Amino acid sequence: MKEKKKFRLFDAVLMAVVVILVVESAAPAAAIGSSQFFWWGILLILFFLPYGLISAELGTTYTGDGGIYDWVKMAFGRRWGARVAWFYWINFPIWMASLAVLFTEVMTQIFGLEVGAPVLIIFQLVFIWSVTLISCYPVSDSKWILNLAAFAKVAIMVCLGVLGIYHAITKGMANDFSGKALLPTFDLNSLSFISVILFNFLGFEVVTTLASDMENPKKQIPQAIIYGGILIAFFYLFAAFGMGAAVPADQLSTSGGLIDSFILLVGGINPFVIIIGLLFMYTLAANLISWALGVNYVAFYAAKNHDMPKVFAKENPKNEMPIGASVMNGIVASVLVVAAPFIPNENIFWAFFALNVVALLVSYIMMFPAFLKLRKIDPDKERPFKVPGGSVLLKIIAYVPLALLVITLFFSIVPLSSKEYAEKIPILIGTIAATIIGEICIRLGDKEYAKETDKKIQDKGSLEHENN
Repeated sequence: MKEKKKFRLFDAVLMAVVVILVVESAAPAAAIGSSQFFWWGILLILFFLPYGLISAELGTTYTGDGGIYDWVKMAFGRRWGARVAWFYWINFPIWMASLAVLFTEVMTQIFGLEVGAPVLIIFQLVFIWSVTLISCYPVSDSKWILNLAAFAKVAIMVCLGVLGIYHAITKGMANDFSGKALLPTFDLNSLSFISVILFNFLGFEVVTTLASDMENPKKQIPQAIIYGGILIAFFYLFAAFGMGAAVPADQLSTSGGLIDSFILLVGGINPFVIIIGLLFMYTLAANLISWALGVNYVAFYAAKNHDMPKVFAKENPKNEMPIGASVMNGIVASVLVVAAPFIPNENIFWAFFALNVVALLVSYIMMFPAFLKLRKIDPDKERPFKVPGGSVLLKIIAYVPLALLVITLFFSIVPLSSKEYAEKIPILIGTIAATIIGEICIRLGDKEYAKETDKKIQDKGSLEHENN
C-alpha cells in the first residue's frame, strides 16, 4: 500500500497565510497610521502567539466538527456553546454584506462608473448569491478558486509594497515613519481600528486540523504558528507601507484606500490598476468561499444539537453539505445590503465590516477560559500538542489575549466622544440586536432540546416496559 503523503511544515505555513490573509482589511489597519507597526509587533507577541498555541492544543485534542463551539460547550455548557456558535456564524453574512458593498465600490472606482443605488444593490445581490451557491458544494470542487486567490493576495500586497518603496525613494513619503511616529498615541480613533489587526490574526485553528497528517505535530504546529504569523504580519505591513507612502493616514479610506493607493502610486487609473482591481474583487469572493465551509459546519453541528435554529441543520443529501446555513448566509446578507441605503453612515463598508469584526471577536472570547477549564476538568485526555508551562504561565497565556479582546471590543463599539457617534452607534446597535436575536434562538433551542430529551426518556421507558 502506498504510504500517505505527510503534510510538511511548508504546507502548514502556506495554509495559514492563505486562510488568514485578507486583503480588504489592509486599508482599515493602515488607517491607524505609522503606529500600526508598533501594534502589529506587540499584538503578534501578546495575542497571536498565545492564541495560536491554545488553538493548536484544543484543535488537536478535541477533533470534532464543532470546533470552538465544541470546546466552549464542553467547558461551560450548552448555552455558552450556543452563544459562541451564534456569533461565529452571524459574523459571516455581515462580512458577506460588507464585501458585497466593497465589491461594487471597487468596480465603480476602477471603471469610472456612475450608477444609482438600485443598480449597485443588484450587483451586490449577484455577488452574494454567487458566493452562496458555490458554498453549497464541497471546497474540493472549487479548489482552483482558492489557489488562484492565494496568488492574487500575495501579488496585490507585494506590488503595493514595491511601488511604495519606489515612491518613497523618488518622491518621499506621505506619512512620517520616523522613530517617534512609530510609537502609539492612544488616539481613540486609532484604538478602534486595532480590532482589525486582531481580526487579521484569527483563523489559525483551521491549520490544527492537519495534525494527524504531520510528521511531528508537536514541533511543526508551534513552528507554523511563528512562521505563519511573521509572514502574515509581513504581507500586511508591506502593503501598509505602500499605502503610507501614497496616502496620508488621516485621508485613507477604509474601503477605497487600497485602490486609491495604487492610483496615486502609478499616477492614475491605467490597465495595471484595473488588473489589480479585478484581482482584488476576485479575492473578496474567494475569502468568503474559503471561510464558508468552517462557519457553516459549526452552525450545522450546533443546530443538530438544538443550539441553533432548525434551518441550519438542513443538508444536501447528495453531498452532505450544510445548505441550510449557506442559504441563511445569503438571506441575511441580502437583507443588509437592501437596508444599507437607510443606514445613517457614509461608509457602509466600514459599518458592516466593523460589525462583522466585533461579532467574530466576541465568538473567540470564551475560547481562552475554556482552554483553562478543560485542562482542569479533563487532565487525562491525550493531547498531541500541549502548551508548555506551569499554571501561572498558562493563566497569563490565556488571560492576556482575553483582556486584549475585551478592551478592543470596548473601543470598537462604545462612542467616547461626539465625533464617534455617527460611526459607532450603528455598530453598537447592531451588536445589541445580534445579541438579542441570538438569545432568542438559544431559548428556542432549549425548548427543542427539552422535547427531544423527554422523548428519549419516554422511548427508553417504553422499551424497558416491552422487555419486561
